[in-house]
Amino acid sequence: MSPKPPHAPLDAVDRRIVAALGRDARLSVRQLAEQVHISRSAAHARLTRLIDTGVITGFRAEVDREKLGLALTAVVIVKVDTDWSSVSESLAALPFVEKAQALGGDVDILLTVSAPDHDALSETILRRIHTVPGVASTRSYIVLEERAGTSPEQATDIWQL
Repeated sequence: MSPKPPHAPLDAVDRRIVAALGRDARLSVRQLAEQVHISRSAAHARLTRLIDTGVITGFRAEVDREKLGLALTAVVIVKVDTDWSSVSESLAALPFVEKAQALGGDVDILLTVSAPDHDALSETILRRIHTVPGVASTRSYIVLEERAGTSPEQATDIWQL
């Protein structure tokens, strides 16, 4: 596999393309061109370049956790007593773990865990996360309510670089 070519700094049109796709990844190239006010061929060329240079790394669907049967979410703070990268890789592979993030400071790893119920969440934290080699301790917080902010890909059309 060849390395991805370096990308040029994003201009305002590139940022508008990324923002439009961040709001709706299902846009056709024609719709994308209309939204950012460029030709279809220019939109296609820019989109291809953004993908080829790794600016756009994929397209995804947003889902409702509860409707998937994952009614309970927790943020789990993990302290490790070894190399965080191998521990975070093992933790990210566990069922119900949505995300593992390395942090600076006195917390090593932040996990987002969603499970169908309290028993499954307890099983994940107490019997799966705690048994991963290198996990020294955890502290868990149940998410009571969540509000979405503006993700970076949706805000790139307002960046002032």
